[in-house]
Amino acid sequence: MFDIQRVTTDWAGRPLTLETGRMARQADGAVLATYGETTVLATVVYARTPKPGQDFFPLTVDYQEKYYAAGRVPGGYFKREGRPTEKETLVSRLTDRPIRPLFANGFKNEVQVIVTVLSYDQENDPDVLGMVAASAALTISGVPFNGPIGAARVGYKDGQYIINPTAAEMEDFQLDLVMAGTQDAVMMVESEAKELSEDIMLGAVMAGHTAAKQAIEAIIRLAEKAAKAPFEFTPADRSAELKQIEKLVGSDIAAAYKIKDKGERHDAVGAARTKAAAEMCKSETKPDGVDPLVFKEVFKEAEAKVVRGDIIRTKKRIDGRSLDQVRPILAQVSVLPRTHGSALFTRGETQALCVATLGTAEDEQYIDGLEGTKKEKFLLHYNFPPFSVGETGRLGGPRRRDIGHGKLAWRAVKAVLPKGDDFPYTLRIVSEVLESNGSSSMATVCGSSLAMMDAGVPITRPVSGIAMGLIKDDDGIAVLSDILGDEDHLGDMDFKVAGTEVGITSLQMDIKIEGITSDIMKTALAQAKGGRMHILEEMNKAMTGARTEVSENAPKMISMKIPVDKIRDVIGTGGKVIREIVEKTGAKINVEDDGTVKIAAVEKESLEAAQKWIHGLTAEPEVGTIYEGKVVKVMEFGAFVNFFGAKDGLVHVSQMAAERVNSPSDVVKEGDTVKVKLLGFDDRGKVRLSMKAVNQQTGEAIEGVTDDGPSGDRPRREGGDRPRGDRDRGGRGGRGGGGGDRPRGPRREGGEGGGDKAKEDAE
Repeated sequence: MFDIQRVTTDWAGRPLTLETGRMARQADGAVLATYGETTVLATVVYARTPKPGQDFFPLTVDYQEKYYAAGRVPGGYFKREGRPTEKETLVSRLTDRPIRPLFANGFKNEVQVIVTVLSYDQENDPDVLGMVAASAALTISGVPFNGPIGAARVGYKDGQYIINPTAAEMEDFQLDLVMAGTQDAVMMVESEAKELSEDIMLGAVMAGHTAAKQAIEAIIRLAEKAAKAPFEFTPADRSAELKQIEKLVGSDIAAAYKIKDKGERHDAVGAARTKAAAEMCKSETKPDGVDPLVFKEVFKEAEAKVVRGDIIRTKKRIDGRSLDQVRPILAQVSVLPRTHGSALFTRGETQALCVATLGTAEDEQYIDGLEGTKKEKFLLHYNFPPFSVGETGRLGGPRRRDIGHGKLAWRAVKAVLPKGDDFPYTLRIVSEVLESNGSSSMATVCGSSLAMMDAGVPITRPVSGIAMGLIKDDDGIAVLSDILGDEDHLGDMDFKVAGTEVGITSLQMDIKIEGITSDIMKTALAQAKGGRMHILEEMNKAMTGARTEVSENAPKMISMKIPVDKIRDVIGTGGKVIREIVEKTGAKINVEDDGTVKIAAVEKESLEAAQKWIHGLTAEPEVGTIYEGKVVKVMEFGAFVNFFGAKDGLVHVSQMAAERVNSPSDVVKEGDTVKVKLLGFDDRGKVRLSMKAVNQQTGEAIEGVTDDGPSGDRPRREGGDRPRGDRDRGGRGGRGGGGGDRPRGPRREGGEGGGDKAKEDAE
C-alpha cells in the first residue's frame, strides 16, 4: 500500500529522519520529519496553471501547532485550535522568507505550503525542523524551486556555539539565532542576542550555515529516491518589452529617481509609467499590445535596472546620499502629556510615535502554547496604518507584517530591560508608524528605547537600529546604509541590525537573490555599526538615560519577598485577608508561588499601607525594637496594644510610666497611639511591651530603663513580668502557675495571668 522512502542522518548529535510515501499522498509533496521526538508534516500543493490576473507570485506558507502534539488540550471556551498564535505567524514568516526568492522568475501558479506539528518532545523546537521539512517537500514535489534550503538554530554560551540547542540549553542564553540558506549562500537570518560583537554574530551565521548543509544533503538523498518529475515551466522572454520601455521612458525614469521627495518622485515615476503604457499596452485600438499585467512587471524591472545601475556607477543614492550616509534624525521625548512615557523618532521620511505604559502583574499576558501556559510581562505592538504611506486602506487586526516587525523590535530592546526583581512592572510599548519611507521597524527600536527611558524604565543602555541594503550585479556591489523604501523594493537585501554601544541585540536578514557570502555580510555588519553609533548620538541629544523615577501618571509599585509558608496568612481563607487589604488600602496585590509579592497603587500612601500590612502578617517582631501601636483594650492590669500588623502585646501597668501607675486608664484609653519597645516573650510566647522605655514624643529609647523598671525600683510582685515558675506562693494560681494548694479564687490585682487568659479567650 505504501511506497515509503526514508533517509536518516546525524544532525548535531541527534537523528534527523525525513520520510515520504506514507502520509498525505495526494499532496504534490509531503515529508514527515522527525528530530528527537519532535515530528512535523510538511505538504506542498501547486496549481498547474497561472492564476488569472495574477501580478505577483501567489505563495502561501502556514505553520500550525496541534496541541495534541504535546499531550495538551487547548485553552479557551471552544477547546480547539483557532486563529494562528503569534508564534505560528512568526514561524510561517520564517519559513516563507528563505524559500520565496528561490522559485523560478515569472512563475505565477498558486503554491501552498502547510507545516503541521504532530509531536513535540519539549526539547527540540519544531520551527527549524518545519523549515527543513518544507524545503524537502518542495524539492520532491516537482514545482520549479531552485532549492533545497537547509536551516539551523545556533546558541552561544561561554564562548561556544551550540547547534540546535535544546530548550534546557537555551536557558540563560546569550544568543538565539535561526538561519537558512542554500548549499552556497545564506538566505535568511533571525536572531536575538545579548549585546554581542559583530564577529561573534557573523561566526554564528557561518556555524549555522555549516549545520544547514547537513540537512540539505539529507534532502538531496531523499529527492534522489522520491522526487517527482519536474513541472515544465519556461519563463517568458521579456527582453523586447524591456528595451521598448527603456527607449520610451528610460530617461524619464532616471530623472524621476533623482528627485529626493518621495511623493514627487512617485508622481514622476507614475507619469513615466502612464506614458509608456499608452504606447505599449493592449487596448481596443492596440489589440496586439502588451498585456497590462506583463507591462507592470516589465516596467518594474526597468525601474530596478535604472536605479541599480546608477547606484553602482555613481555611488550615490536615490536621494543623493552617499552609500553609508544616514538621513537627518530628530528625536523627541515626552511628546504626550498623560502617557507614562512617549517618544517621537523621525528619520528622513520615516516617523514612529512610541508610547510606553507601565502596568501591574494583573496586566501580564498569558500565552498558551505547546510548552504550556506562560506569562509575559514585556509587550511591544507595532501598527502600520495606510496613511503612513499616503494611501487609503482597510483597518483591521494586525497583519503578519505588523506582528513580524513588532517581534523584531521586541527582540532588539529586550536585552537591556531590567530584571523583574528590580523593576516589577508589566511594560507595554506601542509603536504607531506615522510616516514610512524605509525601515519603520528600526525607527520603532529607536523610539521604543527613548519611550522606555522617558517612562523611567531603568534600561542598561539605549538601543538603536538601522536597515542596510544591497545592490549586486555583474558591475559590482554596493552596500547601502539606512535604505529608503524604493531601495528596499528594488534592491537585493534587507539587512536590519539593532544594538547598543556595547554590541548587537538583534539581527534580521532577508535576501531576494540566491544568497550572499560571508564577505558581504562582514562588510554590511561593519558599515551598520557605524550607522548605529551615529543614530545613538542623535538619540542622546534627546535623552541619554532613564529618568530616576517613573511617571507621576504611572502606578507606584514595589516588590517584596515573604516566606512561602506565610503565603496563606496573606491570602486568608477564601482570599478574605487579601481582599480586606485591597479594599482598605486601595492597592493592587499579586502574590506568586515563590513568595514574591507585588504591590501597586496610584498613591504612595496606599502602597506603604499595604506593604506595612503584609509585613506585619508575615514578618516576626524583633526584641529591642521600638514600634508605634494602637491601644485596642484597657484592662485593670495593663493595656493591649496592636503594634505589629495583626499582632497585639501587653503593656503591663508597671511598664506604662517611670512613676507608679495606679490604674492603666489614667495613662491610656482605647484608640490611643503609643510607642512601645518589645521587651520579649514570656514562657507561653506572649508578647511583653514597654511604654516607659520609650520617649513618647520623640520615639527614642530611654537609657537606663530595664524590664523591671529604673535602677533600684523594686519590681511589683503582681506585675506578672516574672516567670511563672519563680513565684514563691501561688502568685498566679490557676493554670500551671505553681500555686501550690492555694484554691483558685479572685486575684488581688488581676496580675498578668488573668490578663493573658482574658486576651487568650478574646483571641
